[in-house]
Amino acid sequence: MESEQLTDHDVRLADRLRQLRLARGWSLDELARESNISRATLSRLENCSVSPTASVLGRLCASYELTMSRLMSMVEEHHTPMVARAKQALWVDANNGFERRSVSPPAESLTCEVVECRLPADTQIEYDAPARPGLEHHLILREGELEMVIEGHNYLLKEGDCLRYKLHGASRFKAHRLLGAKYMLVIV
Repeated sequence: MESEQLTDHDVRLADRLRQLRLARGWSLDELARESNISRATLSRLENCSVSPTASVLGRLCASYELTMSRLMSMVEEHHTPMVARAKQALWVDANNGFERRSVSPPAESLTCEVVECRLPADTQIEYDAPARPGLEHHLILREGELEMVIEGHNYLLKEGDCLRYKLHGASRFKAHRLLGAKYMLVIV
């Protein structure tokens, strides 16, 4: 990410990532070992000179035992019980176009999160581990088709299908080569 393209949200995310590391007393080298992300990449992320991918954010969230929605809520400026669609936090992975919208109003004290995701056609994202092992997920495919691998189990979701699971290990999401995939994810 070039500095002239930075938004306030980008700067707050970079700052929050630095604060999380420092709060644990970790050096960049320690976080690199914990997250399996290079020290150089972590430094660039914290200095807001590159934008994180979904996979990298997933690994960082796993290291910090936070869901991605929780991390994003920490970056928001204020908390409110209702959020209009136009004000919902939208994060886009610049590498592959994956979009993740936090539908639920951010709240530190509430646990259930609702997220709307769009994975472009023929795109795949992988996570080595969940942010917090054992969280319950309800994934409802709204449009397209989605191949999923959850801890070694394969699933093919078509429009309207729902996959319910508790996540303890690796996961992979692959959108249909032409249709892409749009889905809602409820995390409890």
